[in-house]
Formats: sequence, structure tokens, C-alpha cells
Amino acid sequence: MELARTHQVRADSFTKDHLKRRQAHIKHPVFDFLFEYYPVRVAHLKTWHPGLGVHLEGTPPHASMRDYMLVDASPHRAGVQVDLATYMQRRGTSVRYIHDLLAATRDNHAQFDCFGLHEWAMVYKSQDLRHDLPLRLSPADTDAVVESHNIKCTHFDAYRFFTQPAIPLNLTVLTREDQPRNDQCGCLHATMDLYKWAAKLGPLIPGDVFLDAFELARDTRVLDMEASPYDVRDHGFGYVPIETPEGKAEYVARQRGLSERAKPIRDRLVSITSQALQASI
Repeated sequence: MELARTHQVRADSFTKDHLKRRQAHIKHPVFDFLFEYYPVRVAHLKTWHPGLGVHLEGTPPHASMRDYMLVDASPHRAGVQVDLATYMQRRGTSVRYIHDLLAATRDNHAQFDCFGLHEWAMVYKSQDLRHDLPLRLSPADTDAVVESHNIKCTHFDAYRFFTQPAIPLNLTVLTREDQPRNDQCGCLHATMDLYKWAAKLGPLIPGDVFLDAFELARDTRVLDMEASPYDVRDHGFGYVPIETPEGKAEYVARQRGLSERAKPIRDRLVSITSQALQASI
């Protein structure tokens, strides 16, 4: 099937360097995040699904058959599609949570003035760095950047890694329970998380949407680290000096561009989860 072959080629282009590094036991401080922080294996990315409501002649290549049902056993039209009833029995609660969170993130007021300071708050007044990378500034100057800004992180999964001295500096106290109220579509981590949610929704999501979400997460991760306090130039990246007006302007421009790319992916995930929930009533 042409769509499955196209998916395989595209997934290979995204993962071949990662597989080579893994086989050579070489860590990558930027891109390993996409396979370690997010519980998605290369095999997941390479697995093509036609998506919810698509009747597929024959059997889905490389897909778990437990997610599909036979819809026509006639010799000339035999095929399968997602067994939505069974899937929703197993995963309906998760589908509802993902739908509500993504819809809220889409509708909440977008913010573009955080300047990536969540990463700086994760190293504030600490010798225990999360990445095996040098800091771009001295520890004292890094702390000074944090202290000279208002920290406006809205994403709990970034906030929960703040150092203890940085937690009270955030404008808002964030909790997991309040995540739908606080997540917003300007946030880099909310953008990267579209990849996670697409992976969790599995066979409901067409393969091209899943890979679009991965590609966006990869590009967003680059800005996340280039604007961080870490120096990633030795790994072929640039840097965004968010402590300067010029760096802030670059960060916001790139942040807005990533948010625009995220919009159709988020809308598609919301639409698919809405269809699944409506069909299961």
C-alpha cells in the first residue's frame, strides 16, 4: 500500500540517525529526549495506521490486529477498520482526558512572553544539571537571568522540574489537576506534547498526522534547547540569547511559528477524539 510505504520512508528519515547513535552507544543531548522523556519507540513511529473510520482492504501493515475488526468478509471486499467499540472500552477514559486537555489548550489564551525560562528555572541555584552539557553563562550569571525576569511557565510537566528555589518565582502555582486550565498553545512543551498524545491515541491517528507531530516536536525541541541555559553549539546548533532584547525577539518569532504549525495538528487530534467519543455514546 502506497501510504504505508510512504510512511515507512519518512519515518526512516526521522529515525535512522537515532538508531545509529543508539547502536554505537552515543547519547544525543537534544534529540534523545524525543525517545526517552516521551515513551515512544522507533517501532511506534514506523507503524502506519490509516486512522479512525478508514476501511482498509486486506490487513493493516505492521499494525496490532487487536485494534482492528473485520468489516467485510466477501472475497472481493475483505477489509478491516479500527474496532472503535473495543478500543473505547479499553481506552475511553484516556481519549476523554486527551480530548478535553487539547481542546482547552487550543481555546486558552496564547502566551508568547515566557522566553523559554522554564529551562533556566530547572538549573537555578543548583549544581545538579539535568543535561550533560556546559552552561552558556556562568552559574552566577545564569541565576541572575532567572532573577531579572518574571517566570511565567504554564506547563506542569516543565514546572515540576524547577529547582526548589525557583518554584516560588513562577507567576502561577501549577498542579496536574489544573493542567487543562493552564496549558496554552503558545507553550513549547504543549506543542511537543502533541507527539505524545498522537502516540497514545495509536490506531485512531493517521500515520501522516503522527509523523507531522513528531517532526514538529523535533523542531520545537531545537528551540527549547537553543534558548536554554545550556551551550549546544558543539552539537551543531545555534543559541538564542533570551537575556537580550534581540534574543527575546528571535525566541518569540520562532515560538509563534511553531504554534502556527501546531494548530492544524491539534485541531485534527481534537476532531478525531471528538468523533471517537460521539460514536461511543
